[in-house]
Amino acid sequence: MKHALVTGGSGAIGGAICRRLAADGCHVYVHANRGLSAAQALADAICADGGSAQALAFDVTDSDAVSGVLAPLIEHQLIQILVNNAGIHDDAVLPGMRAEQWHRVMDVSVNGFFNVTQPLLMPMIRSRWGRVINLSSIASITGNAGQVNYSAAKGALNSATKSLAREVANRGITVNAVAPGIIDTRMSESAFSAQEIRRLVPMRRAGTPGEVADLIGFLASNQAAYISGQIISINGGMI
Repeated sequence: MKHALVTGGSGAIGGAICRRLAADGCHVYVHANRGLSAAQALADAICADGGSAQALAFDVTDSDAVSGVLAPLIEHQLIQILVNNAGIHDDAVLPGMRAEQWHRVMDVSVNGFFNVTQPLLMPMIRSRWGRVINLSSIASITGNAGQVNYSAAKGALNSATKSLAREVANRGITVNAVAPGIIDTRMSESAFSAQEIRRLVPMRRAGTPGEVADLIGFLASNQAAYISGQIISINGGMI
């Protein structure tokens, strides 16, 4: 049984990813920062459905906190599948953006990627098998007014994906990013009306968290062993 860690696993997309990986036979670590109760509830539900899961809590921006949780785990069990799903947005046009808005968004996506990914890589390398999947965004490709910080953070994640993929390709490890468009979550409900979605998306609907999870499940599988260094869009034909 392979072990998988999904950061931000208690949210809508993260939860769907956890369920998919558990259904594929993985033991899933459901990560949360402040929402440990939601992560525990999801882990309990996965176990009740016959899967294997447990909840973890740490702040991805705090390297000591990350190490304090992950180091004891990887002493005894490989984590060979990592989904860097944790991310936040704090939108404002750049002339009115506060410094803390910029730094916090960058910190979670970019520094969080480093803090979680780096300590898991050597065990993956020694095992000669691994999957690193980073959650990006359509905003990293097209840009989006009012989201310079978020677009920059996800764009940096795209570049890190491509570079890391080159570093570990000969060790049986793939590294890819998934860039969703409008996905049916509470966040998108507050940002887009049904009319706007029909106008913006050629498929005339939002995607579902399950559709994103299905793509990630495939990328985490043996069938995707020759796919690496890619930024894969899932957006209903928007670009």
